[in-house]
Amino acid sequence: MRVLIERRLTPSRSARYWVPVLSLVLALLSGSVLLAAAGANPWITYKAMFIGAFGGKYAISETLVKAIPLMLCGLGVSIAFRMLFYNIGAEGQLAMGGFAAAGVALFLPQWIPGLPGWSLIPLMTLAGFIAGALWGMVPAVLKAFLGANEVITTLMMNYIAIFWVEYLWYGPWKDPKGYGFPGTAQFPKEAWLPRWPGTRVHLGLVFGLVAALLLWVILSKTKWGYEIRVMGENPRAARYAGINLVRNTLFVMVLSGGLAGLAGMAEVGGISRRLQTGLTVGYGFTAIIVAWLAKLNPWAVILVAVLLAGLLVGGDQIQITMGLPAAVGLILQGLILFFMLGGVLLTEYRVRLVREGVGSRVGVPDSGGGAA
Repeated sequence: MRVLIERRLTPSRSARYWVPVLSLVLALLSGSVLLAAAGANPWITYKAMFIGAFGGKYAISETLVKAIPLMLCGLGVSIAFRMLFYNIGAEGQLAMGGFAAAGVALFLPQWIPGLPGWSLIPLMTLAGFIAGALWGMVPAVLKAFLGANEVITTLMMNYIAIFWVEYLWYGPWKDPKGYGFPGTAQFPKEAWLPRWPGTRVHLGLVFGLVAALLLWVILSKTKWGYEIRVMGENPRAARYAGINLVRNTLFVMVLSGGLAGLAGMAEVGGISRRLQTGLTVGYGFTAIIVAWLAKLNPWAVILVAVLLAGLLVGGDQIQITMGLPAAVGLILQGLILFFMLGGVLLTEYRVRLVREGVGSRVGVPDSGGGAA
């Protein structure tokens, strides 16, 4: 008896809708078991997490604050995944975007006396996008011309970027008036992203929504989007159709890395208003979960980013009010992804138990095999 996994010729359309719901339910049930084992009441814990994330103006605003980098990084990761380029480097691209934006805010007014204050935010936005794009271009070039595995190169480049920005805020960019604390000097007020009154929600939210609209238009309304979809569904067919794989790989990674870099710019310009610890806290890695749960749909990325941000904020809330570890939110994220990927596997493939006949060749199932 052997187990075979075969791709379904006609995947169920209805499964696309009930699989995510069932995955969420199973994740919550599994999380309940873990909470009960830790001595916590699952119902009370989940209720406290929901109220902490969505139970008022302050809670919702803090959830949106954490959702902004998840939106931008998730959108960047999803466009790369669309053409089967596994960009695991959004965390590093975010870091480089924050680095470039901080450099513009801190030093450009000194280098260009008389620079209009209104120009700082547009220049920071451009610098953050370009820095993230260039950082994403490196593994794209290695993949396109040398065949290097992008999972390895993007992952390794994360740590280069993270340690680079840490070197800056601990070393040459450290604020001499900061009483020894790591971090740069505060940006001039002209470089602060506008916030909604009474909240920390900043202009980065608009960046995320506009980026989602842009990606939706590209993927569904343009020839380039069609080429990206074909490359993702069948790279061999794309090559035979005359689609330039190298050019598209480079362009997509410019957009992917640029969006993650924009997330870094939004974090330093809208939240910390300086380059300091707290920039690289895993948003780029969580964005991979966001992209997969959203099934690479730009509008779904926005929704999933808000939901996962709610788990993070809710996890902080139960740590404060109930004494439970904030990692409960991260555990739930992992469980949701685990069940979602399992559901996708069963939707796209079927599992068969095959019994080999007495006289059959090894590895060739007889006609008695049945579907399971």
